[in-house]
Parts: sequence; structure tokens; C-alpha cells
Amino acid sequence: MAQAPIQFDRASGALEGASLWERTAAVALTTGSKISSHFSHRGYNHCANLLRKALPERNIAIKLNADATFEFPYGDGYWSKLLNRSYHYEDELELLFKGAIGVDYTLIDCGANYGYWSVLVSSAPFGSHRAIAIEPSSQNFAKLKNNAGINDNRFEVMKCAIGSARGTARLSGTKHEAFSIAGNTNGGGEEVPVIALDNLLDDGRISAGGKYLVKLDVEGVEIEAIKGGPRLLQGDSVILCEEHGNDPHHTVSRYILEQTPLKLIVYDPRSRRLETVTELSILDRIKVSSHVGYNVFGTASAFWQNRIDVLNANVTRRTQ
Repeated sequence: MAQAPIQFDRASGALEGASLWERTAAVALTTGSKISSHFSHRGYNHCANLLRKALPERNIAIKLNADATFEFPYGDGYWSKLLNRSYHYEDELELLFKGAIGVDYTLIDCGANYGYWSVLVSSAPFGSHRAIAIEPSSQNFAKLKNNAGINDNRFEVMKCAIGSARGTARLSGTKHEAFSIAGNTNGGGEEVPVIALDNLLDDGRISAGGKYLVKLDVEGVEIEAIKGGPRLLQGDSVILCEEHGNDPHHTVSRYILEQTPLKLIVYDPRSRRLETVTELSILDRIKVSSHVGYNVFGTASAFWQNRIDVLNANVTRRTQ
């Protein structure tokens, strides 16, 4: 029988149920995150995954807030940064989610991985929103389903990939956070079903009149995913897309700006505001690390644009 997970509370810093060696590892993982944060955590994942090989196979359950628990294998290089209580995962998404606590919206969490954002957005401090977590990898889906279970199954899970149309694809990759259906032409990997965003409307999973935040963490298939959701995206929706730091052409942002009716919005760390962009050169300044993903937003919704304006006004008031 598997050991019970180690417990870690991000609010208090309490670590419970860990052996002396596991506690020592927690100090190393936390210190490594603090040090590597000065250079965008470059090398952290690799070092943490090496340390993980020396640890017993066991999960850690991190209390993200009083109503949200997120579980993953102890020592995982991607998620162990959460042991560093000063670390914030995807600040720009948290800014929008916290600014929409009072809005009746559904999160469509595409490329959900283990379900971090679905766990948080469905929690009481974030407004107890409905969330649909979509993940194609069998390996990741098992952990996603586990996180739904330990949070009272309050968000839905779907095992499929997101693309431009229904079908099947081959999923490949070596890192759980970077599995992709993009460019797999050799027939290897796991065969997975693919749906388009608009199929969620067709299948009755969501309604045309709702409000949606659509996270597209789909590893190179962002443009295809946007193409598959014209009806959804013409309504009160915002897409939250990853713009890759190693892409000097800003391909995803360029597509949103030039090929869709959506307004392109990016988080500018200099102003700490969500800025509407008409000129892509701002991304040359914002995208400072080639190994990091940067989230950009696209919306055609006057409702969500107004909500973002309110968020920006609040930031301005706090800094005056």
C-alpha cells in the first residue's frame, strides 16, 4: 500500500508526515527555488528531478489555501517550487482569476496537467467557480483525477486533447508538463482523442450564453485550438494562451492580433497592468527568458474588457 502523502501548508509553512531525509530534501528544494528565481528558475527542474531519484516514491499534498489541496509526486521538478512560499505560479493568471471572483464564469482548463488551476479556481477563496479540466495524457490524467477526488470532485475532468476539429492524434514528450500533439509524425506516443473548443457547445457541456475563461496550455497547438473555437470566442470569453519565450516572432500573439477579431492583452510587469496591445514590440521587452512561457490574453467581450479595466484601475489606485 502506498504511503500517505506528505502534507505541506503554504500559509503556515508546516511540513507534516515527512522523514528526516524528506525534510532535508524540502529544505534543498525550497532553497533551490529561492536561488534560481533570480534567473527564472533555469536549471531548477533538472536538479529537482535528480534529487527526486534519491527519494522514496511518495506524493506530497500542498494546501494552496484553506479550501484547495494539490497533490503531486514528491520532488517533481516542475511543481516542487510550490514549497517556496514566496513563489507564485503564473502571476498574470492569478491576477485575472482573483479579479473575477464575483463573476459567474466557468474555467475551461485545457492542458490541465495535474489540475492546479482547476483546484484553485473551484476553491472558495477564488469564488468556487465551475471548472472543466481537460488533459490528454493517461499519466497526467490519473493525477488530475486524483486531485479532483481529494477536492470533493468539485471540478469536471475530460481525457482528450484540444485541436481545430474532432479526431485523434499522437501525444509525445518526455516531460509531463510538455506533452504535445504538435509535430508528431513518426507514429509513436499515445493515441488520444481530440476535440475542438466549439464541440463543448455542440455536446452540451457548456452553454452559448455563459462567461468563460479558457486556459490554453496546449504546447504548440494554441493556434489550432483558437481556430476550433470561433463560436465560443465570439461570446463572453477570454483565452489565456502561452506565448513561448524562445519564439522571437511571437507567433501566437501575432495570430491573435492579426488573424482574429480578439483584442490582444498582455501583462506588463513594469506597469503591473494588463495592457491592450496593438504593437508586438512590447513582447520583446516582456519575454526576457527563452525557457519560460508567458501568458497572453485574447477577448472580443466588452464584459471582460471592462473587467480588465477595473483591475487596472485598482492597480493604479494601489500604487498612487
